[in-house]
Amino acid sequence: MKAGTLRAEAAAARSLLGDEEFGHVVATVLGDNEGMEQRAAERIVEEALKFVATCAATNGESMRPSRAVDKGWHALILHTHTYERLCSRLGRFVHHRPDKPASTEVRSEALDRTQELMAQAGYEPDRTLWLQPSGSAECEGGPAPCCDYCGPKK
Repeated sequence: MKAGTLRAEAAAARSLLGDEEFGHVVATVLGDNEGMEQRAAERIVEEALKFVATCAATNGESMRPSRAVDKGWHALILHTHTYERLCSRLGRFVHHRPDKPASTEVRSEALDRTQELMAQAGYEPDRTLWLQPSGSAECEGGPAPCCDYCGPKK
């Protein structure tokens, strides 16, 4: 995929929030991650927006964010009014439930499936945010629980 196309898709996801809302969420990511660069936090929030939009567009299909994308999703959720308005605009409230510990293989498969669903929804995943520094798709680097579920309000 060309860099210009990826930027256009990120811009489309970015437009899901107003400038002020986006800035507040990015500031939360920065505040929670000492030493992180502004552009990295922006990319994380953009990817979280793609993830949430895809969750809302699926019919309750289980999805899982990467460790990096989870940081953006958590920051969105902390801004409750922003998150509520976002989900309302997307037509479905996207719930967050911690999952049970799973094997690396199961987590990797879930991350792959999530990226496939994002692509089907029209978003190109920023692949660098879906892999850990080691190149693996492990959640939190080990067996600790992370986030597995997004779907419609039940």
